[in-house]
Amino acid sequence: MLRIGMLSAWHVHARGYAHELNEMPDVKIAAVYDEEPERGRPWAAELGVDFEPDLATFLARDDIDAVVVDSPTHLHHEVMVAAAEAGKHIFTEKVMALTVAECKAVAEAVRKAGVQFSISFPQRTTPQPRFAKRVADEKLIGDVTLLRVRVAHDGASAGWLPPHFYDPVACGGGAMIDLGAHPMYLARWILGKPTRVTALFNAFTGCDVEDNAVALIEFDNKAIAIVETSFVSSHSPFWLELYGTEGSLIVGGPDNRVQLISNLLGTQVQGWISPSQLPEAEPRPIRQWVEALLEGRDAPFGIEDGTQLTALMEAAYASYRQNGAAVPIQG
Repeated sequence: MLRIGMLSAWHVHARGYAHELNEMPDVKIAAVYDEEPERGRPWAAELGVDFEPDLATFLARDDIDAVVVDSPTHLHHEVMVAAAEAGKHIFTEKVMALTVAECKAVAEAVRKAGVQFSISFPQRTTPQPRFAKRVADEKLIGDVTLLRVRVAHDGASAGWLPPHFYDPVACGGGAMIDLGAHPMYLARWILGKPTRVTALFNAFTGCDVEDNAVALIEFDNKAIAIVETSFVSSHSPFWLELYGTEGSLIVGGPDNRVQLISNLLGTQVQGWISPSQLPEAEPRPIRQWVEALLEGRDAPFGIEDGTQLTALMEAAYASYRQNGAAVPIQG
C-alpha cells in the first residue's frame, strides 16, 4: 500500500489528482496539508482524511510515503526540499520550480534522500505527440527545421480560472509558465538541446500576468520552435506541426487528426496520408509514478526533465523582461 499526502489544493489539478489516486488499487490518501487552512480543511473533510496545518508535522507523519505537490509555484522549491529531507517521494505539478538554481537544490535533496521524483508531463503520454517524436527521431520527414505547438484555452477571457492564477508572485508568471509548460516540454523533448529563447507576452484582459504569449526557441541542430499559449482563446484546439527538409507532419485541429507527407515514403505513396496506427497511449504521469514506486523502479519525467523545462521558462521570462531580447538557455 502506497500512502499519499496531498500537499496543497492551490493548483486547479489538485482535486483531479486526488480523484485519480482514489481510483487506484494499493493507494491511500492519508492526509492533506495546505498553506491556507480555510481551503485545505474542507478539502480534507471531503476526502475523509486528516488535515494538518503545519508542514513539518505533515511531513513527519509515518503514515505518508509520498506527496503530491500542488502548492503555489513559488513555494515548490521550499516544500519539495523539505519533503525530500523527510524521506518522502515527490510528484509535482509543473513547473518544477521558478529557477534552475532552485531545481538544482531540489535535485540535490532528492539525491541525498534517495527518493523518487516525477513531474506531470501528460502530453508526452498521448499518441499524437509520441508519433511526432518518432517522426523527428527517425527522420521520416528528413531533418526537422521548424516545430510549432499550440496549447490554449479561454480561462481568463471566460472567467473560469481562479483569481490566484493571476498572482505574479505565487505563480511566477501567467499563461506561459502554466499552460505554456506543455508546448515548452514537448519542444524540448522532440527537438533536443535548446540554445536561446525570445518571447513576447501581453495581458489582453489587463490582469497582472500575461494571458497571451508566444516564445521562439532555437536548438543546437538549428531547428526553431514556435511555442504558443493563451488564457484568452475560445475553442482553440491543440496543434503540433513539424516541418522538415523532406516533408511535414500536421497534428491537431477540431478532430485531432494526424497527417503526414514525405518525399521519403516512396513513389507509391502520393500526397498526404493519415497513419492507421499511432503509438499506444501510456498511463498518465501520476499513475506511472505510483506504479514505479510500488514496483521499485525509476519513475518517468524526472529531475532532469523538470530542470530542462524550468531552464526554458526562466529564459523566456528573462527575454520578456528584456523586451524580447534573445536569452541563452542556462545549462
